[in-house]
Amino acid sequence: MSGPLPSPSAARGVMRTAGFLLALLLFTSPAPAQNAEPGVTVSHAVAEFSTPQYSPDFGHFRYANPEAPKGGTVVLAEQGSFDSLNPVILRGQTPRTMGMIYDGLMVRSGDELDVLYGLIAETVEMPEDKSWAVFNLRRQARWHDGTPITANDFVYGWEVLQKHGNPFTRSFLEETVSVEALGDHRLKAAFKSRGAMKPIVKFASTLQPQPRHWWSQPGRDIAQTSLEPPLTSGPYRVAAVDAGRAITYERVRDYWAATLPVNRGFYNFDTIRVDYYRDDDVMFEAFKAGTYDVRPEYRAQRWTTGYDFPAVAEGRVVKRTVANNRPSGAQGLRLNTRRPKLADPRVREALAQLFDFEWVQKNLLYGQYERIRSNFPNSDFGAKGPPTPEEVARLEPYRGKIPERTLTEAFEPPKTDGSGNNRAQLRRALELLREAGWENRGGRLVNAKTGEPFTLEFLEQPGAMVRILQNYGEALKRAGVEANIRVVDSAQYQRRLDEFDFDATVLNLNAFMPPGSELRSYFGSAAADIQGSANYSGIKDPAVDALVEEVVNARDLQSVTTASRALDRVLLWGFYMVPQWYNDEMWVATWTKFGWPETDPRYVAYDAAAVGVWGISTWWAK
Repeated sequence: MSGPLPSPSAARGVMRTAGFLLALLLFTSPAPAQNAEPGVTVSHAVAEFSTPQYSPDFGHFRYANPEAPKGGTVVLAEQGSFDSLNPVILRGQTPRTMGMIYDGLMVRSGDELDVLYGLIAETVEMPEDKSWAVFNLRRQARWHDGTPITANDFVYGWEVLQKHGNPFTRSFLEETVSVEALGDHRLKAAFKSRGAMKPIVKFASTLQPQPRHWWSQPGRDIAQTSLEPPLTSGPYRVAAVDAGRAITYERVRDYWAATLPVNRGFYNFDTIRVDYYRDDDVMFEAFKAGTYDVRPEYRAQRWTTGYDFPAVAEGRVVKRTVANNRPSGAQGLRLNTRRPKLADPRVREALAQLFDFEWVQKNLLYGQYERIRSNFPNSDFGAKGPPTPEEVARLEPYRGKIPERTLTEAFEPPKTDGSGNNRAQLRRALELLREAGWENRGGRLVNAKTGEPFTLEFLEQPGAMVRILQNYGEALKRAGVEANIRVVDSAQYQRRLDEFDFDATVLNLNAFMPPGSELRSYFGSAAADIQGSANYSGIKDPAVDALVEEVVNARDLQSVTTASRALDRVLLWGFYMVPQWYNDEMWVATWTKFGWPETDPRYVAYDAAAVGVWGISTWWAK
């Protein structure tokens, strides 16, 4: 199942990547069609580089139990709030779990990093030059009101997205030039590129149908926020809404796609309720009291020392540690270069020098995390060691326009001895700041020309990151920086992110592997001035733009890998973020009310949003 793509800021914080939204990419495993035109292939699955594991007649995914019993209730919890159920537009904050009420053209396999299988689309037709694709829709596909889903619903979804959709979602469809209905059950999309499969699967994994017949009724406006549950077609529907506090989903008993291979063994609970909490500590206490059932854990200290309550000792709560094979988003303190004081890369490098990861790792993270050294951590697409000759060849055209060390040195974040006495890093930071025109006067860092003090505000929501930033703020003060933390509620936080109204904030950008057109929204110059885009740092660098296009236009795995590593080096030496950490494990605690398959998908996702994909979507109530 697929769901609407959220603003990437919804995935902020430690391991908050919303797995049901991973956009996946492309190369077909052709299957001959009896009536296919010459030069046109038809496939039940698409992937970028690998061969799909599952044949057209497969019965179910190996990590799902097709005999799993239906019934029961699971209660989940989320930190924050919501004020809209319209996921199409930029305005408003929608529940991340809404992915479970939507169906898309195709759904990704949890065993394969780059493979999609048909859901509403039974097959996909493509010519040799990949300039277009026709999706053959299943005739049994239905909205929850019983109305058939047609190609025109996808055309309407395309029109709405182009007119009202948030910029990040639109960025996935930049290569799509037109969408048209060739009858009720044939949907055609045309693309700018030739010979590239990437736009086809971006389209298949992003565009959602919208029921024109429902939205056109009096009193409804798809361009506005609303708490009215929308008409959808997925395995669940919204059953109850307590605005900002809770949302309840009920399983659709006559769900049209329940017996399809991609869904067998999935979506077993009759009821799923998600409760919202303002404070993570309060949310944890509620879990200990049994108020909700499943808790993904993101705090090493709590995972190490906090699960010593009686229910764990008695076996009524179990802790699971699962290997994290998914490419991780790059979590770091994003620096807003739109602010004049942060426009100089020497200032940004100085700020990176002052972050003492080794002390934080030892004293606050219990040694549980890996340091971020790339914008593509936990994957093959990030830079490692000195640049290879192939990477240097990609970087050579930009010599003189990018730092020389980009072409010669391995990028390594500053490293301390963990004692908290990072004097060498402080000296280096002050040197860089002096070069950039800042000097320390009486313990205060000021602009050497104007005397203006250097202030830095961290924008945050309530949570564990506050204590990390408090420690970092003390290090900044030793350099004369006036650092403070502004903690706001989730709605204000989202608004300020969308408007780029911050100095610095911790963000974990979603990982989409292999990298593709989302990089334009993350790092491209054109996105820097578009409110609601994911270019939070305001990056405007011609070298970055050119390398992004090399990644997007790459035709084979080696080219994608080399180009993305070269891009990574330019971004790292630009110091647009202060790198933090990622977890090569996933931690989840659950009350012992549930059963689950013996086999996890390789690319499992455990967070509240993952109920609509893998995570607990294959669990069942005992």
